[in-house]
Amino acid sequence: MGSYLKEYDETDPISIETYAKKLIGKTFADVCREDDITKSTVVREASNYEVKHANKKRKGGGLGELIEERFFHYQTNNDARPDFDKAGVELKVTPYKQNKNGTLVAKERLILTMIDYFSVVDETFENSHMWKKTRLILLVYYLYRQEIKSRLDYRIDYVKLFSPPKQDIKIIEHDFEIIVEKIRNGKAHELSEGDTLYLGAASKAATSKERRKQPFSAELAKPRAFAFKNSYMTYVLNNYIIPGKNTYEPIIKGDAEESFEDYVVRKIDAYYDWTVMDLCNEFHIEYQKKPKSLEAMLAYRMLGIKGNHAEEFEKANVVVKAIRIEKNNKIKENMSFPTFKFKELVKEEWDDSTFGNYLRETRFLFVIYKYDQGGELRLKGCQFWNIPYDDLEGNVKLVWEKTQRVIREGLRIEKKNGKNYNNFPKLSENPVCHVRPHARNSKDTYELPDGRKYPKQCFWLNNSYILSQLDKKFIGD
Repeated sequence: MGSYLKEYDETDPISIETYAKKLIGKTFADVCREDDITKSTVVREASNYEVKHANKKRKGGGLGELIEERFFHYQTNNDARPDFDKAGVELKVTPYKQNKNGTLVAKERLILTMIDYFSVVDETFENSHMWKKTRLILLVYYLYRQEIKSRLDYRIDYVKLFSPPKQDIKIIEHDFEIIVEKIRNGKAHELSEGDTLYLGAASKAATSKERRKQPFSAELAKPRAFAFKNSYMTYVLNNYIIPGKNTYEPIIKGDAEESFEDYVVRKIDAYYDWTVMDLCNEFHIEYQKKPKSLEAMLAYRMLGIKGNHAEEFEKANVVVKAIRIEKNNKIKENMSFPTFKFKELVKEEWDDSTFGNYLRETRFLFVIYKYDQGGELRLKGCQFWNIPYDDLEGNVKLVWEKTQRVIREGLRIEKKNGKNYNNFPKLSENPVCHVRPHARNSKDTYELPDGRKYPKQCFWLNNSYILSQLDKKFIGD
């Protein structure tokens, strides 16, 4: 610790937070300008310090390091202990951004600590390195703006101590156990952020090819870190950090004995075999007007949520999807995803692709209905699901790569009988997914790299694949 500046008590979290609040309204350049680098004994590189830290592509030692060294004046380290060890406080400098519609979102997940596959299997949640670094976090939020060239010019807007609330800790602990159990089963290479709700095992590799050993399998695994998911950090920003924001309704109002997912399943199972009409009557929804996504909306009502946003789902990036099974035990509809922009997709790499990440990071709640012999749609229950690793890295990847190749080489379009035909991957070509239009009409287009306009497309999961992923009890019922 540099002795020339003792403006905070390093044993007291409140003192650290009070001192840190002086950062609000400043840019990182201001922090450097106001600090006399020659007086600090902790800065490793005094020459070109600002230049080196301004680089957006700088690996390691970013803006968090700058705040540690130039504002708090302590030497950064890779120690497993919290940054302010004597106070049990971990410092995290993290970006947020403003969407076009004015909403504020976390720009990225919050990396907590690397997962050591060999030591974590012997840890409990309470004594884990991860939890020691997560109990109490000093969050420093800065506003990311694409047009700003030097990241030293980003402005710090919020500084606050954050401890996950009691109801979150229970879910975080359960997430931790799911991740560790997978490693104990020799499946570290199959870890995915979609496995869990708030705490994810985020990929943390310098290159897409980087791999490391794991204890119970010869298969090499991607380096990963414990991280709070982007969706969780967005929730934290809007509900704990920024004052005066309305929170979404929680599904669990008090204490629940079982896990969150078991609680959700039990609440929805209570309405087993009810018709959609009965459910509409129960929850005062006009069936005649049939709102869009009615069956998904009913799921929220069964969970005691008045709107279509549940606190835990927002934090965990859980997407509710209604599945309708026909009388013949088939599913008619394929499952669509957001449209992709042709010009953006060709620039992506699979490991960091928009669609790949969406599937990696999303957990789905399938709410399953089935038509009875009289043609009435009845609730059969629900299940949580995320895409299995082998399906994602196998068939989905193949379809994504072919789609990219088709756009890159120039989409082939043929008109037959007034209809457009193209060479995007078709339903018949792959057992898991395909590409087809997702546009309002023929004028709803995106531009191709060669300048042609073409109706918006998206990836779809095949109806037969969705059916194969459902619990068998829903099919034979």
